[in-house]
Amino acid sequence: MEELKGKIRELAKAKNAVIFAHYYTRPEIQEIADFIGDSLALAQQATRVDADILVMCGVHFMGETMKILCPEKKVLIPDMNAGCSLADSCKAEDLAVFKAQHPDHLVVSYVNTSADVKALTDVVVTSSNAKKIIDQLPHDAKIIFGPDHNLGSYINSVTGRNMLLWNGACHVHSRFSLEALLQLKKENPGVEVLAHPECKAPILAQSDVIGSTKALLEHTIRSSAKRFIIATESGILFEMQRACPEKEFIPVPPEVTEGVGCSCNECEYMRMNTLEKVYACLRDEQPEMEVKKETAEKAISSIQRMLEMS
Repeated sequence: MEELKGKIRELAKAKNAVIFAHYYTRPEIQEIADFIGDSLALAQQATRVDADILVMCGVHFMGETMKILCPEKKVLIPDMNAGCSLADSCKAEDLAVFKAQHPDHLVVSYVNTSADVKALTDVVVTSSNAKKIIDQLPHDAKIIFGPDHNLGSYINSVTGRNMLLWNGACHVHSRFSLEALLQLKKENPGVEVLAHPECKAPILAQSDVIGSTKALLEHTIRSSAKRFIIATESGILFEMQRACPEKEFIPVPPEVTEGVGCSCNECEYMRMNTLEKVYACLRDEQPEMEVKKETAEKAISSIQRMLEMS
């Protein structure tokens, strides 16, 4: 593994390539990355680097967003089949029909969506800026929010809105076990529970801190506490532990299905990124992300509006 890491770094240097990794990827992927972060932050960082090739270790929609913001650069992703259950829950053709049925509604879409969906969107949001952006829209505005129903419900609750919610969800954040969380709280009295707003309402109701992946990471760094219960994708535990080696992070497990349970909650799509695939995509400069020009031009306006309002 160490030899392969060295080959990847050598190849990246030779090809003037920069490697980006999402917080939810495997630890060894995060170790060889030049930048680690959430999807939008990585895409924004990509616009600021002097590179010919950008390697996005994450999932498909993240590669699309990076290509939309960096159309002149070659964007590679290690596995074109690394999808996203949340993005897949909202197809552009379905949103187009729904939008036509509600012509007086603004469309606010979570960044975890395809380029085609962003092209149908008025403004994109992230989990960290959704409340701020919704608060800036006219209070009487009719809004379609999608695709994450859990995040939309949370934003409704903290803004007093009644947005029309798309019925989509992240399969990772939706399957945390409430029973297991309650047991962890019982076993660890006084320990803070940190949760991502993509989690279901009962999980959020038991949480002390609700925020984006980056916000949860920053909270653990700032806090004087030494132990935390974490309800988000387990890949972030690597960065939390690296930033705070003296602290303990307890993952909330998923619900047991078909008699099989595990101690943490992983996104199998993020785990499709491997060192072997990163090396191969750099060597062959494939698979390359492409976004149709017309789609990119429409999609970037919704992203730019978000950046202006953030």
